[in-house]
Amino acid sequence: MKLGRLGVWYSTDKLNGAQLADLIRTVETCGYSAFWYPEARGYESMSLASYLLSKSERLMVGSSIANIYARDAFTAQRAMVSMNSLYGGRFMLGLGVSHIPMVEGLRGHRYDKPVATMRAYLDGIHKDLPADTEAPVLVAALGPKMLALSAEKSMGAVPYNVTPKHTAEAAKILGPNKVLAVEQKVTVETDPARARELGRKELARYLVLPNYRNNWLRLGFTEQDLADGGSDRFIDAMVLWGDADAVRKGLRAHFEAGATHVCLQPVHADGDFAARDRILEALADT
Repeated sequence: MKLGRLGVWYSTDKLNGAQLADLIRTVETCGYSAFWYPEARGYESMSLASYLLSKSERLMVGSSIANIYARDAFTAQRAMVSMNSLYGGRFMLGLGVSHIPMVEGLRGHRYDKPVATMRAYLDGIHKDLPADTEAPVLVAALGPKMLALSAEKSMGAVPYNVTPKHTAEAAKILGPNKVLAVEQKVTVETDPARARELGRKELARYLVLPNYRNNWLRLGFTEQDLADGGSDRFIDAMVLWGDADAVRKGLRAHFEAGATHVCLQPVHADGDFAARDRILEALADT
């Protein structure tokens, strides 16, 4: 399984079937190597992956992430094997422990210790897997312990809401021959006020989640940076903006820090899919 340099990350719950198919065609036509999607309150992860794969010819499709509390490890393993058998080895199983509100509040499960729980789940994924069967599993890892587990038990990591500083630290922990697929929000917008307005709207739902806040504090942001929708310094780090050349420079910083793959998340006004597609077209040659 060969993952190319650039991919696209997009929140799929906001799209219906026809809109999803249109997006997949755009991503594939632009030449991106992979499409990544989350699992939150809308589409179920494995059925969505099958639909996305059916609408593409060459595109790799990866869950980023499938919630490990949504299905047991055997079911996730069988889904991974089934889709790669049916769709020519184009599915990547990105796994994550999600967040307490999504696990306890929404699903009614108990949110256990993240690293130990993920370790047990990865063991279950690999249990009784035939020796000649590839296991393209990646882990949503932010902290050093989860990154070390990713290196030990999976193909690599899919960090989200991170900076090149985190990418450099993750690359050191993962070591060589591992996938480091980093998500980065982008908008081709040269007006600082407008770009930051879009960024604050996009980041609002993440600023209340402890997993992300703790990681941002580890990276050197302060509580003041995370207050009141985020400081300009914080927003500018999390959402690359400017003309296409300025955004490309920011994306290259991840590669220089050790990323093997960067997935762009286009940030745009709600429903402005034309703007989304313009962003993807402008940055496809990064």
